[in-house]
Amino acid sequence: MGRVPVKGLHDGAVDDTAPGARSAHEGILRRQSARESAARTYARALPIVPVRARGLTIEGADGRRYLDCLSGDGTLALGHNHPVVLDAIRKVLDSGAPLNVLDLATPVKDAFITELFHTLPPELAGRARVRFCGPAGSDAMETARQLVRTATGRTGLVTFTGAGHGRGPEPLAASADAPDQIVRLPYPQDYRCPFGVGGERGADLAARWTESVLDDPGSGVPLPAGMIVEPVQSEGGVIPAPDAWLRRMRQLTADRSVPLIVDEVHTGVGRTGAFWAVDHSGVTPDVMVLSKAIGGSLPLAVVVYRDDLDTWEPGAHAGSFRGNQLAMAAGTATLAHVRENRLAERAATLGARMLAQLQELTQEFPCVGDVRGRGLMIGVELVDPEGLVDSEGPGDSERELGAGRLAGAEGDGEGDPPVMADALRRPRPAAPDLAAEVQRECLRRGLIVGLGGRYASVVRLLPPLTITDEQAVAVLDRLTDAVRAAARCREVLRQPRGIRE
Repeated sequence: MGRVPVKGLHDGAVDDTAPGARSAHEGILRRQSARESAARTYARALPIVPVRARGLTIEGADGRRYLDCLSGDGTLALGHNHPVVLDAIRKVLDSGAPLNVLDLATPVKDAFITELFHTLPPELAGRARVRFCGPAGSDAMETARQLVRTATGRTGLVTFTGAGHGRGPEPLAASADAPDQIVRLPYPQDYRCPFGVGGERGADLAARWTESVLDDPGSGVPLPAGMIVEPVQSEGGVIPAPDAWLRRMRQLTADRSVPLIVDEVHTGVGRTGAFWAVDHSGVTPDVMVLSKAIGGSLPLAVVVYRDDLDTWEPGAHAGSFRGNQLAMAAGTATLAHVRENRLAERAATLGARMLAQLQELTQEFPCVGDVRGRGLMIGVELVDPEGLVDSEGPGDSERELGAGRLAGAEGDGEGDPPVMADALRRPRPAAPDLAAEVQRECLRRGLIVGLGGRYASVVRLLPPLTITDEQAVAVLDRLTDAVRAAARCREVLRQPRGIRE
């Protein structure tokens, strides 16, 4: 990819806005700070006031323009104000149809369900039921949890470390003796593998650990009501699950009559290079949790599940905002546009190119520890290159030996315990302050990115599926410049005071 100049008002790097516009912009930000909750998050890291937006571009109240690779945290599959979405919304408004109908049948809802079922894995679509719930992903996740508990008569749930399954009233954590026990098991990954080995072997160890917990009567984990998994952990740091591991989770749960719940809130509607992320592995889940992009930028969440799990009584787990007609119309238009224009395939091709170029950063900048992702869901992890190797969890030798024993490795022939050679490849400590500085440098260059990961050290790119090749080049150049500036700043700060001066 060629280099695009980074200059001028287009990227927000030069402050030549009119004094009146800047004054209005700053006044709005001051009032927000004074009146809104201390819990606000994005507004702290991104002090902008959007007033217009189209596609990848946002314009602020101060006149600056930005390339938006946060996309409403993944809600904008087609970018801001896509014409097909606006047209669908206008048609509902002009028709005089009611805007909220609880769970009544309407032509708008019927069209949405028909289009949704057209995109689902065929084995699920043939016997699926759909449950409209509250408008957020956390509402859908809570609905899914109650669904499997009601259907199985069991209460416990299995999920995985790093999971980000919404922010509902029941957090995905519990004490070991809680009646509604939620157990977190190792999630496979290469860079910070919990077993210190990564790759296929690390994924195999994670699967064997899960199998042992489910089958060992002494594990303290009774047979759960369901297993919840993200095909790509988004807020957890953009960590794709290996397809083979996901297929093993499907087999493990099927063999034990444990419903498999797949959280596609972040990954659905073409984001990962397939319409649904489970399509990569060929897995058919029992339950799919969907939100974000399915509403075409408006609040909508649904749970799709096998018909034999539909054991609820009428009125169970209801909500007042289940019938948002504008969101259903926008969602239908989005689903159809992504499917008809093969935007998932486009995301796979362009995402692979972007990922390959960004992976070069690990060679140029020691502070870039890892670059990973799938489709147009990309993460860049920042680390402290001068820090000690990561020793989270068990001690270094304990982790190496444990990985060696679990993998069945041979000893060195001199009586030493077995140790995996590749267990010595451990990452540097995460650098959340550096990641935040990269985010700030991106904003100065007119690029909006998010942060994630368990250490908030992963810069996340979630551009709309409609991003052009030229825009992708601009995004990569601005991010590279931002990493360079942040790394240079850190190097200067670490120099002795006399040298800096």
